[in-house]
Amino acid sequence: MPKQKHILVIRLSAMGDVAMTVPVLRALTTQHPELRITVLTRAFFKPFFRDLQHVEVFSADVKGAHKGVFGLYKLAKALNKKQFYVVADLHNVLRSKMIKKFIKCKRFISIDKGRKEKRLLTSGTVFKKLKRTHQRYADVFGGLGFEVDLNHPHFPKKAILSPKLQELLGNHSMKRIGIAPFAAHEGKMYPLTLMKTVIENLSKDYKLILFGGGPYESEILNEFQTSF
Repeated sequence: MPKQKHILVIRLSAMGDVAMTVPVLRALTTQHPELRITVLTRAFFKPFFRDLQHVEVFSADVKGAHKGVFGLYKLAKALNKKQFYVVADLHNVLRSKMIKKFIKCKRFISIDKGRKEKRLLTSGTVFKKLKRTHQRYADVFGGLGFEVDLNHPHFPKKAILSPKLQELLGNHSMKRIGIAPFAAHEGKMYPLTLMKTVIENLSKDYKLILFGGGPYESEILNEFQTSF
């Protein structure tokens, strides 16, 4: 049996972008079982990858042990023990670029985020459908010679919820929708005044679960909850 090719995949944040790597990696490892994947991401996101074959997670503590240039150097030093065939950067930001400077690997490939197309779209210059993030991830692996077909997805079995979660979600027949209205950067958020209207309309027909954390976000979410 040929030796597995080991790929380091970098995607540190944000939660939604990390989550979108999961179906792509599931398709990749199913269609190319000769590959072995290590995902470099935050420890908080590790459960996303729990059911993927040939995929392990290496946790990055970017606010603690791996903070700053020296911290990233220590992170890369630990990663270098794994001897990667290629590094696939699905984040392509300053932090991931710095990590790649310290990684001992002969081959690197990075995602094309389509920043130019996005600027043209938001400026009103060109109104053209953008490529999906899932496909941009898949294109990275296609560039390595591992084409990924996303047209026939496979889904994991439903997880068994803990009693605490079941109590929180409630036992009723209404369909549930989870909404996370906040983002790390304000420019990426849907205006909260408009989000409140969205929540008000959806709450008439669905059970809503609002996600957020910290005093500021909790205060706003509690206000939304008591408004309807």
